[in-house]
Amino acid sequence: MSKSLKRVERAAAEAGLDISILEMAEGTRTAADAARAAGCEIDQIVKSIIFRGEDDGQAILFLTAGGNRVDDAKASAAAGEALGKADAGLIRSQTGFAIGGVAPIGHLNPIRAFMDPRLFDFDVIWAAAGTPRHIFSVNPRDIERLTGAQVTDFIV
Repeated sequence: MSKSLKRVERAAAEAGLDISILEMAEGTRTAADAARAAGCEIDQIVKSIIFRGEDDGQAILFLTAGGNRVDDAKASAAAGEALGKADAGLIRSQTGFAIGGVAPIGHLNPIRAFMDPRLFDFDVIWAAAGTPRHIFSVNPRDIERLTGAQVTDFIV
């Protein structure tokens, strides 16, 4: 089992969440792939989008419904600073995850997070579990609580 997957399991367990992590043979690199694999609506998939804060170079996490896209200007306004593209090195070093498998929980370092209100339209959402092939289901309120995410509109 990968270190990333173990961190997600541990973070959930420490928070009192009993999650079941599913391995998807076809992979879950895109929201559409994950929705097909989980048998759910695309907006039940949590996309973890990482930007780099231009003020301090820190990673900032935007959790959005699978069918939505982040609006750069709204995201910058929510974060209170200009945002730039986070490269694979920054994402890996600050979160511990590779692109395509960034989980909302289990990060190596604390991370500021923002959450798409659309995710609260569902009782269950599906998120990456630390690898491009693993996902887990969870109540959106639990993700909000565990990440400390600010719920705000940052969608196109």
